[in-house]
Amino acid sequence: MLYWSLVFLVIAIIAGVLGFAGVAVAAAGIAKLLFVIFLILFLISLIMHLARGRTV
Repeated sequence: MLYWSLVFLVIAIIAGVLGFAGVAVAAAGIAKLLFVIFLILFLISLIMHLARGRTV
């Protein structure tokens, strides 16, 4: 998911440089949404891992 966030960020930057404002705003919005989802899932995974603790 982080990969796709970076892909949409690159698309937004390229579209912004070329003057496609609508495409750049849409791609930046998608990149931001995917990054937030990635961050939430990462934090949930980290908390679950730490809550599990060490089982020997």
